[in-house]
Amino acid sequence: MSVDVLDPLAGSSGPAAPSSSSVKTSAPKLAPRAAGALRRLRKVSGLFAVLVLWQLGASRGLLGSTTPTPAQVLTEAIRLLQSGELLGNLGVSLIRVLKGLAIGLSIGLVLGLFAGLARLGEDIIDAPVQAVRMLPHLALVPLFIIWFGIGETSKISLIAIGVIFPLYINVFHGIRGVDERLVESARSCGLGRLGLIRKVVLPGALPQILVGLRQSLGIAWLSLVVAEQSATSSGIGYLINQATQFMRTDTVFVVLVVYALLGLGTDLLVRMVERRALSWRRGLVAR
Repeated sequence: MSVDVLDPLAGSSGPAAPSSSSVKTSAPKLAPRAAGALRRLRKVSGLFAVLVLWQLGASRGLLGSTTPTPAQVLTEAIRLLQSGELLGNLGVSLIRVLKGLAIGLSIGLVLGLFAGLARLGEDIIDAPVQAVRMLPHLALVPLFIIWFGIGETSKISLIAIGVIFPLYINVFHGIRGVDERLVESARSCGLGRLGLIRKVVLPGALPQILVGLRQSLGIAWLSLVVAEQSATSSGIGYLINQATQFMRTDTVFVVLVVYALLGLGTDLLVRMVERRALSWRRGLVAR
């Protein structure tokens, strides 16, 4: 009688044991998820700490007797939303910012490209722009009111002139910071001037341009605050003026939180664009 000896390497009808390779490849998949969740938790922890300190300081009177707690600010924000005051004035302010950004960013981009790509442009443009940049643009509010009146033109102009200079400087230095060796290599491959600008210069300057965009957005919100503090009957700055007259500090804090959220939101938006547009770039990864 012969006895069949089963080969341990041969297939069997039972369920196959997981191979070591599959175990090795499936285990690390959980690590990026856990790391991502931990990083998101760290990002929120800072804001949460601010809220906790705010709540403790306001409830115990350490921040003054008129400082509202976060809960009181939230209650006031809900009231303003239900009455339509917040959304109506916020819409007016957003339109002002968008118009100012459209004008200022266009001017800053055109001036930066002209000065960065042509020596003639630098000689003509850079000195006047640098001279005007040294003027505190927020101090130009009285002059703009004299020139343009108390209407929308003066407010939009103040926002526009504030966002020109950060973008101009970053576009100019971004273009001039492109590695000359890349330019020479592209020329040796037969690229003309337009192709060189489109495929080498602008991609190389894009990181600096996006930095200028982030700075311009921050200055735009700062300019909006100042522009809406005088001679206005609408906008979230108008809400602050009205709340100050009637000593409604909870309303003031609501508007301040709205300003902060708008600035944070626009900055995160540019960061998202930066991650997509600069996915090719390999830089230092902080740990």
